[in-house]
Amino acid sequence: MSIPKTQKALFLPGKGEKLVIETTEVYTPGPGEILVRHESIGLNPADWILQETGMFIEKYPFILGLDVAGVVVKLGEGVSRFNIGDRVLRAGGFKNDMDTFQEYSVYPAEVAAKIPESLTFDQAATIPVCFDTAAIGLYQTFQPGGGAGLYPPWLEGGRNKYSGQPIVVFGGSSSLGQFTIQLAKLSGFNPIIATVSPRNFDLVKSLGATNPIDRNLPLTSIHEEIKKITSKPITIVYSTIPEPAVQEAAQGVVSPGGTLVTVGRPIPEDKRDLSKKVTHPYGSVLREDNRKFGVELYEKLSQLIESGEVKPTPVEYVAGGLGAIQEQLYRLKKGEISGRKLVVRPSETS
Repeated sequence: MSIPKTQKALFLPGKGEKLVIETTEVYTPGPGEILVRHESIGLNPADWILQETGMFIEKYPFILGLDVAGVVVKLGEGVSRFNIGDRVLRAGGFKNDMDTFQEYSVYPAEVAAKIPESLTFDQAATIPVCFDTAAIGLYQTFQPGGGAGLYPPWLEGGRNKYSGQPIVVFGGSSSLGQFTIQLAKLSGFNPIIATVSPRNFDLVKSLGATNPIDRNLPLTSIHEEIKKITSKPITIVYSTIPEPAVQEAAQGVVSPGGTLVTVGRPIPEDKRDLSKKVTHPYGSVLREDNRKFGVELYEKLSQLIESGEVKPTPVEYVAGGLGAIQEQLYRLKKGEISGRKLVVRPSETS
């Protein structure tokens, strides 16, 4: 398979600056790594947040991008899990040679997964980072950057382990919310309550939500709506919405002794209810604390997708390749995307 020496990549020159297309090298995979030609790239709210805040960025110019599906074109030393020509999906790595807003990248083979034939590249690109964050938030050990410490459904004895226990997901139609709902279903949670816009009620029901609640209700009313659905203690709540008011409302839903999983900035100390646990998952399987967890997860991911138990997020394809990404990040920032994932194809870059 012919591999060029250079490629087009989308660089962030500095904090808060606009993305620009430049030419850079095509990387060489190291031991245990694969070189992937990108076919489809998924966009995330985290992309514009990183662009504006500089979080996790140590040096500029920097390449963003956290979701990709593509084809293995070269194997590093010791890689036996994949063959050249395999279709794979994987998340970004917060490093220029691993992130996804470019035509090629390298990545550790042990935390990539084959794409089942039933999925297109566009569909596969909707999965990695939000699925990882949902899984880490629910099942990773309770620790800084970890999760609620539940027992995973992909391990023996994990299916339906939490049968009959309620769970609440704030932001159920977000990509992260959609995967959280699907994992909650595999774990047997019931009812699965999700806040969501009415236009996305059918979507979240198709993924396993039993009781969607209109996200437009006043936050003070949502807790009352949940009480109408179940009188059981709410021991686990996942808030995919980083807004402080939503985080505080989600914390209010958790019963004493229960756990709130939430993304975004930590709840301020003066707003914390110390009778409840709060965790902010770091949604990368490359993090040292998450690596073993990620390897186990990616050993099972292809099977979960092929069985239909994990479904991709609905796709909104955007023409224009890498050159279209900046405008689409503006749309994400404005909150214009709901219930679907923006996907571009780098081969269309002019």
